[in-house]
Amino acid sequence: MTSSETMTKSSEDIKYIDIAKIISENVSGGILSKLPGFVIRWISKIIMQDELNRVLTKYSDSVGSDFLINMIAEFNLTLEIEGKENLPENGKCFFASNHPFGVIDGLVLTHIVSEKYGALKAIANDAFMFLPHLRPFISAVNVYERSSKEYVKALEVIYNQEIPITHFPAGEVSRRYNGKVQDPDWQKSFITKAVSSKRDIVPFHIYGRNSRLFYMVHSARKLFGIKLNIELLLLPREMFKKRGSTIKVKIGKPIPYSKFDKSLSHKEWAQKLRAHVYELGRNNSTNNF
Repeated sequence: MTSSETMTKSSEDIKYIDIAKIISENVSGGILSKLPGFVIRWISKIIMQDELNRVLTKYSDSVGSDFLINMIAEFNLTLEIEGKENLPENGKCFFASNHPFGVIDGLVLTHIVSEKYGALKAIANDAFMFLPHLRPFISAVNVYERSSKEYVKALEVIYNQEIPITHFPAGEVSRRYNGKVQDPDWQKSFITKAVSSKRDIVPFHIYGRNSRLFYMVHSARKLFGIKLNIELLLLPREMFKKRGSTIKVKIGKPIPYSKFDKSLSHKEWAQKLRAHVYELGRNNSTNNF
């Protein structure tokens, strides 16, 4: 076997994402644990498992900010960023954004913040811990179940560190609500943590949306009363569809944590900030909160 054949074989053997293994090791009981092999193979194809593993293997030696740079280049993304001057010199802030895409917006948000400040932590779904390339940046939370005491304790330590934190306060990717593609209500916890850890909030608006198919699957699921978020299977496909795209981002002025006083509840402040982020995305909008 030649050296090139050995290299190819070793690359193909790497499986950063292995749906069959994830299900067997992490699911006990319920319908997922009883899925037949052909269904698991079908799911693997839908989420483009082979394509994802090829990209991740290609950049197996890249970690943190280097990996983000390589992924931006891999997907040939052009970033149009308005308001970079609003990024404060003191990075101990929450950098909070709407969540239109599910993957690409995460790469873009963390790339912009890491380019300015270097080290950072991203509050993200614990599924990202399967990617060693991003582990230095990820503070994992399980958005669909209660986070463990270990996660909560680790997050408390991070909140109080002098380090930037990126966050999608919706906790999930945008869907179609009330006839518009938008985030659901933002979670109040990041307002609470901003106040308790004395972190200003820097609002980001990321322009764009996923394909019609993504929203159609979500609408059909809701129509038939299906609770399982099956549209999430399409997110890798949505990511690959963004190849060669221009991603436009607008950064607003930092909002002091002292702004979030007792005149409103933290839940109300969260929704007001959500509305502000969408206002940022409108032409000729003011930057005042």
